[in-house]
Amino acid sequence: MPEISRFLGIVIAMYHHDHPPPHFHAKYAGLRAAFSIAGLELIQGELPRRVTATVLEWAFDHREELMEDWKLAVAKKPLRKIPPLV
Repeated sequence: MPEISRFLGIVIAMYHHDHPPPHFHAKYAGLRAAFSIAGLELIQGELPRRVTATVLEWAFDHREELMEDWKLAVAKKPLRKIPPLV
């Protein structure tokens, strides 16, 4: 799982073989979820409410970088790290 960010016990990742729509994955305490980049919506899985809110806050601030990483993933190129939530 190509990790692109990590903060507050949350791991954010993207996969090179993933399917549209553009999205990213979040892992926390053994739970997993996927979020769309364009709509910043939970599209699969489940996380605690507070963790979901934290992930979405981070994603809102880094939406452009997430789309750039999605394009890199589709092209099977190395992904860039994205700064954690501060």
